[in-house]
Amino acid sequence: MLAKQSAVDAQGGLRDAPIDGVEFRPARPVPHSDGHMCEVARANWDIIKSPIVQVHVTTTLPGRVRAWGLHQQTTDRLFVVSGLVKIVVFDGRKDSPTFGKLNDFMISERNPALLTIAPNLFHGWKNIGQTEALIINMPDRMYNHESPDALDLPWDSEAAAATVPYHW
Repeated sequence: MLAKQSAVDAQGGLRDAPIDGVEFRPARPVPHSDGHMCEVARANWDIIKSPIVQVHVTTTLPGRVRAWGLHQQTTDRLFVVSGLVKIVVFDGRKDSPTFGKLNDFMISERNPALLTIAPNLFHGWKNIGQTEALIINMPDRMYNHESPDALDLPWDSEAAAATVPYHW
């Protein structure tokens, strides 16, 4: 048996410090007479360090894993619109003050947040919910169709097991 540990402290802050280059900004759904409204991003938030140049939505089916990805230049800015998603980030940068550290975040429409992931960090997610998950990404660079800034390390490969100390 393992003792249960809360992901947040008594003030609601994250218990585990984020990796250098990772930022987490909780969002708050606001109820109104017709439903709810939740801000996804605002130019005046400290977490938005560069202009939003592209917005896209990706989906992930229940139980599916999308990992490991790494961008050499692009910062991802992720927001889970629906579903329950566990996002994991690994710092494999040897010159980083957080080298070797893992972060995991549970994000959903009931626990909305904006998560930024700096370049050169392995990241991915698993839809741990019962419905298809919708994730908005607002990267700081437009996707280059001729030369994508995207490296993939299949999560279930031997290379991933030797590189990222995390098992889905």
